[in-house]
Amino acid sequence: MFLSLPKSIAPIGFALAALLLASAARAAEGFQTSAPRAILVDAGTHTVLLEKGADEFVTPASTVKIMTAELVFREIAEGRLKLDDEFTVSEHAWRSGGAPAGGSAMFLALNSRARVEDLVRGLVIVSGNDAAITLAEGLAGSEEAFVGRMNKRASELGLVKSIFGNPWGQAGPDQKVTAREMAQLAAHVIRTYPDLYKYFGEKEFTWNKIRQQNRNPLLTMSIGADGLKTGNIDDSGYGLVGSAVQDDRRLIVAVYGLHTAKDRAEEARKLLQWGFRNFEEKSLFKAGEAIGTAQIYGGDRGSVEVTSPTDVKVLLQRGGSEKLTGRIVYEGPLIAPIEAGAKVAKLEIRRGSTLVLEQPLEAAETVEKGSLASRAFDAAYEYAAGAIHNKLSKK
Repeated sequence: MFLSLPKSIAPIGFALAALLLASAARAAEGFQTSAPRAILVDAGTHTVLLEKGADEFVTPASTVKIMTAELVFREIAEGRLKLDDEFTVSEHAWRSGGAPAGGSAMFLALNSRARVEDLVRGLVIVSGNDAAITLAEGLAGSEEAFVGRMNKRASELGLVKSIFGNPWGQAGPDQKVTAREMAQLAAHVIRTYPDLYKYFGEKEFTWNKIRQQNRNPLLTMSIGADGLKTGNIDDSGYGLVGSAVQDDRRLIVAVYGLHTAKDRAEEARKLLQWGFRNFEEKSLFKAGEAIGTAQIYGGDRGSVEVTSPTDVKVLLQRGGSEKLTGRIVYEGPLIAPIEAGAKVAKLEIRRGSTLVLEQPLEAAETVEKGSLASRAFDAAYEYAAGAIHNKLSKK
């Protein structure tokens, strides 16, 4: 069900905010990127500043290691794994991901043991395929079992389109992601594991007396970059998921399908710099402020106010003014009883067909079940409304 915001709310704040908000559209129209698929997101407000083919499937190559890192970080954060734990390097990890394979590697020795912390560094700094496989086997027993965990975790994180076929970046029919969901994954990792995310920003790593530089070119550009990962195989072209902070504002960029490493670095840099220079933060609603209402079925009242658990903020272009649209979206009517604080809807702000911001909304107060008579009335009303809808839809 799609509901407009109540008229009593719109003149107070939302209409003005939406008018200003859409200035992002003008900014995006004036900026061009050569990346076939790209997205730029403000991590604090979740505002999409620019997107291009962001929901099209791409082969992630080594950017998939962000997902591998997420599973490892989660095990550490929840106490099931320690940085000093050790895993053994199998023949599969050594032969498929190590020096004999000729790809990116931290150069683990066959049948050697390595600390989890060193494997993490090998994974996120030098993009070691051998590190990814060793971590996967150490955590799940086999690479295949770890892939099952990757896809289960992706579903839990709301990555509804992306699918994973291996933890290190090899191409395959079961290894497809989107730029939007990779940016979403990056934001989650940065927000959830700040003490472990720091490894993405280390500029070099030495293992087995072999010193390697971090493969992320943004780290050397003096733009506030502190992670995440690059990727490149023939099936994908050159891709990058990166993040940078300036003046306490964090932006996340994802680009895929570039022709050269230089193009990848330049496009990511230009997107980040454009985002930092052209946008400013504006507040729409305070946490707990009534944003609108949702219809209730079978309750002791017919509707409930919905609020955001956090401040609703967006980025907009400095000096611009074009209109965006906002709406409350939910599956409804909602069925009583409903507890205060329950997630019941979401606020969507769009620029044309582009979803700029999505924010979960909560019930502002508890709604109990209504009387038998009121529930019967609601049932009759829903039946009549459904019958009318079905009849009209057939015309």
